[in-house]
Amino acid sequence: MCAPAESNRIEVSHHYWSYSHFLMSSFTPIDETVPSAIDRGSTRHIVGFVYFTFICYLSIGLPLAVLPPYVHLKMGYSAALAGLVISIQYISTLASRPWAGRISDRAGAKVSVIWGMAACTVSGGLLVAAGLLHGIHWLSFTSLIASRLVLGIGESLGSTGSTLWGITSAGPEHTAKVISFNGISTYGAMALGAPLGVVLDQQWGLAAIGLLTIVVGAFSLVLAARKSPVPITPGEHLPFSHVLGRVAPHGMGLALGSVGYSVLVTFVTLFYASRHWGGAALCLTGFGVAFIVARLFFIQTISHFGGYPVAKGCLVVESLSMIILWGAPSPWVAFAGASLAGLGFSLVFPALGVEAVNRVTENNRGTALGVFTAFADVSFFLVGPTAGAVIGLFGYSSAFLFALLCILAALGIVFFLASRPPQDAV
Repeated sequence: MCAPAESNRIEVSHHYWSYSHFLMSSFTPIDETVPSAIDRGSTRHIVGFVYFTFICYLSIGLPLAVLPPYVHLKMGYSAALAGLVISIQYISTLASRPWAGRISDRAGAKVSVIWGMAACTVSGGLLVAAGLLHGIHWLSFTSLIASRLVLGIGESLGSTGSTLWGITSAGPEHTAKVISFNGISTYGAMALGAPLGVVLDQQWGLAAIGLLTIVVGAFSLVLAARKSPVPITPGEHLPFSHVLGRVAPHGMGLALGSVGYSVLVTFVTLFYASRHWGGAALCLTGFGVAFIVARLFFIQTISHFGGYPVAKGCLVVESLSMIILWGAPSPWVAFAGASLAGLGFSLVFPALGVEAVNRVTENNRGTALGVFTAFADVSFFLVGPTAGAVIGLFGYSSAFLFALLCILAALGIVFFLASRPPQDAV
């Protein structure tokens, strides 16, 4: 006889599987063929899955350079509230990460992706409402908050499901490659979305960004529903607390190592405005381009040297980038610092991520990915108001010094993890 808690888990799993089966049987899959081992590890095959991550982060990137000045300069709210509009998304992302991992492990990654695309589409609708309600500031601000919260759920469901879908389809031996291309999709979408969002806002206003989000989200939902699923890996699912305990040290390193990126995307627009510089969105583009180049040319270093040595080198480079941004005398120097930040941050996630998912069995990797990424979500959420408070006391450039201290702490954690005997790391 099952205990009540176990019975509930079995019932929830059954509902997830029933809904997954309904979704999969309601559409004709695009490709029913089983790819060979070589094809499964090909770039083209992997891109077919991480595309959905691209859509998630395109939806995030489009309003990224627009919302802080929209809230702070147009609405007249404080810099802390401007940062909150960006970072509040990560409350819902953080809260839904474990749920997204469980759905991916038990009902299938396809279901997680479908729900994620639906949430991105809804967030676009709320963004349209915020733009149309601009004359009523409090109502527009409320709609913005709702849009960011729904988008956070879409991010966790879409990106977690997309990553696990890719890993399961390509095979565990291609984990680093899938995570790498997932990151390329993430920051490539941000690099494209930020300047595109600025153009849309300047020409047609905030509602235009929401309309584009609706279009790409709805199209991708249909595409995901028509795509062939992968089998759900059988086996015992570890309790969430056990997965958390195994992944937490790596997640802490990721959280602290992500502060530089969080500060950059949240406050670079206001940092530029405070110095009367133009072209703030180009910093995000420079970051994204450098990030992608590093992922394409250096991803093999993880399998060659190991995750910890690569993470150490990346965090050192990222530290140098924060020093440059902290003392930048011109927008071009700041642009160089942002690009160097993209180069340094590029392999932190896959380097630590490979080490993290290797600590659990294959049928628990969706949950492990969700937990690991949730630490970055915590970082993204806390950095907005925390760095905003630092800026209020010491000025905009001080945010990069704050990021530098956090990255150095991350470097210390990685050195500690790498120093542990092998038997303690399994």
